[in-house]
Amino acid sequence: LFEILVARQMRRQRRSLLPTSKATMSTTQAVTAKKPVGFIGLGIMGAGMAGVLLRTGRPLIVWNRSVEKSSMLASEYPGLVTVADTPKAVVQSCDITVSMLSTPAAAEAVFSAETGTLAGISEGKILVDCATLQEEDMVGMAAAVTAKGGRFLEAPVSGTKGPAATGTLIFMVSGDESAYEEASFAFDAMGKATHYLGAEVGAATRMKLCVNAVMGTFMAGLAEGVHLAEKLDLEKSKLVEILGQGAMGCVLVNVKGPKIAQEERDHAPNFPLKHAQKDVSFAIAAGKAKGASPMGTFEATNEEMLRAMDMGHGDEDMSAVMESLYSK
Repeated sequence: LFEILVARQMRRQRRSLLPTSKATMSTTQAVTAKKPVGFIGLGIMGAGMAGVLLRTGRPLIVWNRSVEKSSMLASEYPGLVTVADTPKAVVQSCDITVSMLSTPAAAEAVFSAETGTLAGISEGKILVDCATLQEEDMVGMAAAVTAKGGRFLEAPVSGTKGPAATGTLIFMVSGDESAYEEASFAFDAMGKATHYLGAEVGAATRMKLCVNAVMGTFMAGLAEGVHLAEKLDLEKSKLVEILGQGAMGCVLVNVKGPKIAQEERDHAPNFPLKHAQKDVSFAIAAGKAKGASPMGTFEATNEEMLRAMDMGHGDEDMSAVMESLYSK
């Protein structure tokens, strides 16, 4: 039944894109020739990433734990989105499937379920997992995919909701090189830069944990600096302005800074605090496992994040780490 629905959707897509003049013929033919890509997970990040692919004319077959998000995407891009009943059906219907799930528990549940992602893998299928997990999780998934004849790429990203929606993420990729070459069109569409770190699964995850540990610590430091300015009777927004004009001027300062410097602090989630804390804690664990020197700055950041989460700010943006300063 699902295969029938996919075929019907593709016929609708072809009809909806029929050229009205010779001038549009070549563009339309290029769009209709594109094979569908599978996309699993339409949360804060996944919805934006899927939208970017769709805006290139790439048809998608999608699945999300809450079907409402899939239906919304299908309504927004009529003729280009097919909603699947299961992750297995997505993988079976596509050569390449991208998965973007928010937590290790969600990633494991969707991957290993009876009708999950792994169940759809067969010879030659490519699975691109963009979640930020622990290295051993990625290695285990890669082994399971490979055992069924599939090919696996781990491809965590640097960037939040905004870059996901505008196709300006930074991808860190490792795994099967032939799969990387075949999936490069997707990375090119969804990101402004892609770094292939080799065939060893785990390398991209290790790099991502380093990146997010630094980012989380930077966010905590910015929050403390703004809080300090307040206590020293200084204008908080002026501190942010000065930081933005100097060596520390960056997206984090220029975007997050004004939101936390205003009287009614704005922590609308782009990258939820609970996910940032998860990544910092994973980085600390990975470092300890490899005998890294004591990571006092990362440890302190993790404690600040946990304190803010205990105050009920886990679902807010990572900038809500600042709220821990008001609990003391």
